[in-house]
Amino acid sequence: MHTKPRVGKPVEEMTFETLDSAPVSIGRPKERWTMLFVYRGRHCPRCKRFLSKLNDVLSDWNSVMDVIVVSADTAEKARLDKEEFGWNFDLSFGLTEKQMRSLGLYVSDPLSDAETSNRFAEPGAFGIRPDGTLMLVDISNGPAARPDLAELLDGMKFNIENNRPVRGEA
Repeated sequence: MHTKPRVGKPVEEMTFETLDSAPVSIGRPKERWTMLFVYRGRHCPRCKRFLSKLNDVLSDWNSVMDVIVVSADTAEKARLDKEEFGWNFDLSFGLTEKQMRSLGLYVSDPLSDAETSNRFAEPGAFGIRPDGTLMLVDISNGPAARPDLAELLDGMKFNIENNRPVRGEA
């Protein structure tokens, strides 16, 4: 069953392995805001373009909040992408289907073995307050719909600086 994550409510606690540092977590209190970006995986060229754009503005994002990037890929696939594209963010991997569903993400089966061999999450972006509650959610059922990174960062800065309330109801 696909459930929509509820803004204003705590995000389920999740921990993600990373390539270069200690595991990272969401859903528990921390000092800073977090933006979680979920991408489809190594098989997705649109994801690589989006993440390369994120990499270009990563310092702007890191000055405001922590950034976590995760997919269902294996460590090996994540490492290949990071090396190929020279991304500076610490790439997380191993997103489980249970975690995908908890985040309300659309889950897809591969169209062929050439695409990938396992189920994977469609893209999502989640703005999480320091108390572990969800402030903003943007999910897509396919690779083509992605948030504009400059607009998203500008909006997040405004929300943080003005302590804006959650908007919208489920």
